[in-house]
Amino acid sequence: MRILALESSAVAASCAIMQDDKLISESFVNIGLTHSQTLLPLTQQALTAANLSVDDIDIFAVAAGPGSFTGIRIGVAAVKGLAFAKSKPCYAVSTLEAMAWSAAIEDTIICPVMDARCMQVYTALFEHKDGQMHRLLQDSAIKTDELCNILSGYSKNVLFIGDGTDKFISTMQQNGIKCFAAPISVRHQHASGVACAAYKAYTDNIPPIKAEQLVPCYLRLSQAERERENKLKGEQKQ
Repeated sequence: MRILALESSAVAASCAIMQDDKLISESFVNIGLTHSQTLLPLTQQALTAANLSVDDIDIFAVAAGPGSFTGIRIGVAAVKGLAFAKSKPCYAVSTLEAMAWSAAIEDTIICPVMDARCMQVYTALFEHKDGQMHRLLQDSAIKTDELCNILSGYSKNVLFIGDGTDKFISTMQQNGIKCFAAPISVRHQHASGVACAAYKAYTDNIPPIKAEQLVPCYLRLSQAERERENKLKGEQKQ
């Protein structure tokens, strides 16, 4: 069973291909180009390196959020197009769970962090034990001080992973959280983590969905939507 996974929820973009539980190809860039420029060429690179074509893929997967609204839309649209054209099923994977699979260290609390702006982070908590990924906190958009309070309740070391690591880890350390950063080689989001999460769903007999059912998961409204909502509330009060 072959899975092709895409990741475009943040600045980096990547494509990975897994055959059963083996990663056989991955293409990754973090050079500041838009995902509309990089994602499909990365997909072709990964396929070519694995000596495969799109016809050889059984399931498509994508990091469906949270993350950059534009990046998520591009990734979801790309997978919808690839899967729909070949009548293949899909998995919509949590960006944060995929990040945890990229750093599956035993006996450690894994804390993916993405800068959600407005003094918030997109985050979740996981623990990898006996080959299984256990979720401790659902995907959330929360204030950094709230995350600090949550982490203070754990005695184990905390591993930070994600593009928000550099921005927030010093704050956590200053507040007494025993934490360390993931190696730079895996700190950014990777499609291989998306593929691992999708493969875990497949082996857990979680059914995939059809391409037309694939939708982004933003966790919160965009800035434009929040401004429009606030404007409507202001007009209603008048």
